[in-house]
Amino acid sequence: MKPLAAQIADSADRPGPDLAAPALLVARIEYSRLDPEPYLDRLDLMGDAAFHFVAKDPGHDAPLAARVDAVNRYLFGELGFQGNREQYDDPRNSCLNEVIDRKKGIPITMAIVYIEVARRAGVRAEGINFPGHFLVRALHDLHTDDPREGLIVDPFHGGAILSEADCRQLLDRHMGEDAAFEPSLLARATRRQILVRMLLNLKRLYVRMHSFPQARLTTDALLALQPSSLADLRDRGLLAYHMNDFSRALKDLEEYLKLARLSEQDEDERKETEKVWDHVKTLRRRVAQLN
Repeated sequence: MKPLAAQIADSADRPGPDLAAPALLVARIEYSRLDPEPYLDRLDLMGDAAFHFVAKDPGHDAPLAARVDAVNRYLFGELGFQGNREQYDDPRNSCLNEVIDRKKGIPITMAIVYIEVARRAGVRAEGINFPGHFLVRALHDLHTDDPREGLIVDPFHGGAILSEADCRQLLDRHMGEDAAFEPSLLARATRRQILVRMLLNLKRLYVRMHSFPQARLTTDALLALQPSSLADLRDRGLLAYHMNDFSRALKDLEEYLKLARLSEQDEDERKETEKVWDHVKTLRRRVAQLN
């Protein structure tokens, strides 16, 4: 069987709209023996129930806002899904199995549940990789790719419908008032972008918790998805260093230094490179002592 990182990377390129199966692979970083099938079955059941909500009231030919409202009433009213504001940095919020079990999550995992249930209910929805707060766009039908024809939905806040002005305020709140709003910020997120964002969230939490084995596995997956990421290459080397895996740390950090010096760097990046060079000198001495 392929390593988990390779499985996650393969899942990014599979045909079809499915997000749940790749997200459940990401959850295996925390739950290595997780069986995804029961959770996929539960999403199917939820989708069937949401389909009947939409069909009964307002009907599948109703305006988009009415159909979105029906999905919202099912997910947030009937089932009680909600954004986990009180324990936002709990790693379980990034694991789709836990989000389905506990009915709580962060914006990106709440969005995945929303997209998967809406799709099964006959409402087309897609992710928006908005800075600081992942969102969803519901579209009028299966045949349009014009974002102006859709509605922006915030599953973390009970399926609230956001205007462009709301999105500008959201950007200010998360990124500061100097952040410039551009329509491109509301572009459709690809499956690969969604997986990368999930993994970056998890890596940050694992590093903060000093859960270095999980952080390294998360970084392996990030590099499988974006092999040219110098930051992830550096971080994997540093994580190996923390875990006393000196030969692997030296390999990654030497490769990082070689590639970093070929790239354009600002002052902060140059300082970071110098720090890595100090680590490499120490690692070379340690590895030499082991041989």
